[in-house]
Amino acid sequence: MKVRRATIADAAAITAIYNEGIASRQATLDTELRTVEEMERRIADAYEGHAWLVATDESEPGDPVVAWAATMPYSSRAAYDGVAEFSIYVAGAHQGRGAGRLVLAALLAEGERSGLHKVTSRIFTDNAASRGLCASLGFREVGVHLRHGLLDGRWRDVVTVEILLGAAAD
Repeated sequence: MKVRRATIADAAAITAIYNEGIASRQATLDTELRTVEEMERRIADAYEGHAWLVATDESEPGDPVVAWAATMPYSSRAAYDGVAEFSIYVAGAHQGRGAGRLVLAALLAEGERSGLHKVTSRIFTDNAASRGLCASLGFREVGVHLRHGLLDGRWRDVVTVEILLGAAAD
């Protein structure tokens, strides 16, 4: 597998993977499936200093996108410059094969190069795979938000994870 910057041409694959995450009800509070056009806009409008990356599987015909990760600003307030939220999604058929670790590690390296000093996200407390991935890359669990969102009539708790980069990590 290899990692590269996402392009507009990857929008269909990224959308399919994200929609799998929505349908699984294990990765996001989103419930409405996304369109390729929405994802094209999100990729095209990526914030300065932030990245959209994809992992591709060179062993499969066509070198398909099997995972993606992106950062976006945590807040528009100047005090939070250098802090980013991240998203990561792996195609169901490729989970557990290292694509998530590869793309998230590359995203962190890219974030550090672009001047980010902290990357954070929220993960469902029962999503052991995502929590394990983040822990393996050095994220710490900050705390749990109880009843953070209602999904299909069921309250979902999330754990906030963060990692410090660059000089902030020293």
